[in-house]
Amino acid sequence: MSDDKTVPERPANPSSLPGKKALPPFAALRAFDAVARLGGVRRAAEMLDLDHAVVSRHLRTLEAWTGTALIERSRAGAVLTEEGARYHKGIAQAMDGIAAATLDLMKRSDNRRLLIWCMPGFAFHWLMQRLNQFEAANPGLDIELRPTDTCPDFAKHEADVDVRFSPIYGSPLSLSAGVQSVEVAQPPTIPLASPDYLAANPPIRTCHDLRHHQLLHEESFDVWACWLSGHGVIGHGELTGPRLWHAHLTLDAARRGRGIALGNHLIAADDLAAGRLVEVGADLPDFHLMPLGAYIFVAREDRWRAAPIARFRQWLLAAVAKEMPKALVAGGRKP
Repeated sequence: MSDDKTVPERPANPSSLPGKKALPPFAALRAFDAVARLGGVRRAAEMLDLDHAVVSRHLRTLEAWTGTALIERSRAGAVLTEEGARYHKGIAQAMDGIAAATLDLMKRSDNRRLLIWCMPGFAFHWLMQRLNQFEAANPGLDIELRPTDTCPDFAKHEADVDVRFSPIYGSPLSLSAGVQSVEVAQPPTIPLASPDYLAANPPIRTCHDLRHHQLLHEESFDVWACWLSGHGVIGHGELTGPRLWHAHLTLDAARRGRGIALGNHLIAADDLAAGRLVEVGADLPDFHLMPLGAYIFVAREDRWRAAPIARFRQWLLAAVAKEMPKALVAGGRKP
């Protein structure tokens, strides 16, 4: 029997540096990554803000460094070779990781900028008219507001904050991993029309009477269908009326006397107070207050308590809570 003992392998030193020949120049790697993702040298040059000749030189440098042809050049443009595609698959995640780690580092020390994404209707009709209050309380904070129907990619720091509507109809709102949220409000959804429209059209005494009026829709008939069903209007069948895609467009059409839109006491508060719009059925027993969803505040979980985000969240929750009773009164409702 042998007395030889197996010598355990020495664990790798976690602090050891990669070999010098294993790390090509980063500028060459970045150029190759851009060409691979965008499918061409010129597109990559535009994205990197470089001359296309410089990008081509970086590609040749990387090919010389690795001793491998990574790009096939033709009149149609640059195409990855089989080895190039395999190599890019191996480095793409690392490049994304470097970018994400760098953005995380920069964001942790950035307390002077706040990028807000928001539902267009809420942004146009409520937030934009009140954002100056938050700006006055936070001088020096660089604020950017982007109205959009698209949720941001928080992993890429596309936004610091997102204000989104989560409906009870249609597809439910899906939040990505690593985010935290809080409900801002569940404002009742109400039918809205101009005084001129109501004066020029048949009277509305019950919810069923709405079937004989011009209904204004966003991207689909789902909102009106849900509201009518919730008010006992069964068999409303195929709804008709223009689809205008955004709440701010349906409200504008309602102001111009084109029909009846659905909104809520928050985004219609100023129009109700000014008399440009009237809440249809506010004084009729057949019309009850019915929320069709909630506005929610979303931010990355690891940045939830970052100063600009926390201050904006606290201001938004307080401002909405303060204004909801006023909006109900303006609409003819008891708070």
